[in-house]
Amino acid sequence: MRRDGHTMGFTDHDGALDCDGTVFRPESGLAASEARRSLGMAADATDVQGVLSSADISEEDIIAGVYDGAVVETLLVNWMAPSQFARIGRWVIGQISRRDGHFVAELESLERMLDRTNGRTLRRTCDAELGDARCGVDLHAPGFKSEGIVEEVRAFAVLVSGLEGFEGGWFSHGILTWGSGSLAGRSEQIVAHRKEGGLDRLDLRGVEPIAALKGDVFTVTAGCDKSFATCRAIFGNAINFRGFPHLPGNDAAYSYVTEDQVFDGGPIVP
Repeated sequence: MRRDGHTMGFTDHDGALDCDGTVFRPESGLAASEARRSLGMAADATDVQGVLSSADISEEDIIAGVYDGAVVETLLVNWMAPSQFARIGRWVIGQISRRDGHFVAELESLERMLDRTNGRTLRRTCDAELGDARCGVDLHAPGFKSEGIVEEVRAFAVLVSGLEGFEGGWFSHGILTWGSGSLAGRSEQIVAHRKEGGLDRLDLRGVEPIAALKGDVFTVTAGCDKSFATCRAIFGNAINFRGFPHLPGNDAAYSYVTEDQVFDGGPIVP
């Protein structure tokens, strides 16, 4: 069950099974390792392996993160009477690796969520996302979004037109959303934005070459490097900064007192 609500069923039986409102198909080439459940609060894990050539699971969707955080349930079914079944496990997809035309997905038990960090972490950089409620910057205001057209595709970058009115770096750390082509509807993080040969170059984060084509259109949103200097100077939003820019580092924490130091209650880190 993906996060977008789409549900798929697979079975190691030799025929399709209609069970609990889902059709489980046998031609998936899916195989699971031994599943282990422990008493107590320990987090268990198992693996599920499948073929990337499956009509339901594509390599492109895995790369795009469509299956990240998806819920996987395992059922024990009476194939002669599929209405008789028992739900024997519930897992969340963690890390997915690919090799030799196959994918291997690590399934984490729900206890794994107890290991996640909750609450805020003290750090110098901001822990809000640009434009969210905690940040407060209105990304719908003029100058924060623009549309462009792909002019040239490289391995992990695209040269585009339509962003001539923006300075280089304005869309670094921002988001690019494809509006046409095979990637329509998908969003990718922009690592860097700079000018190159009369066009704008956008370096995108990814592990596979970009599948866009010349002429594809997209929308880009400005980004933020989450530093206090950027928040104050570029966005004028220092009052909503969600980090601790004056947090001393290890050099200050482990230093010793000297006669020329000033202790007036001001920040150690300017």
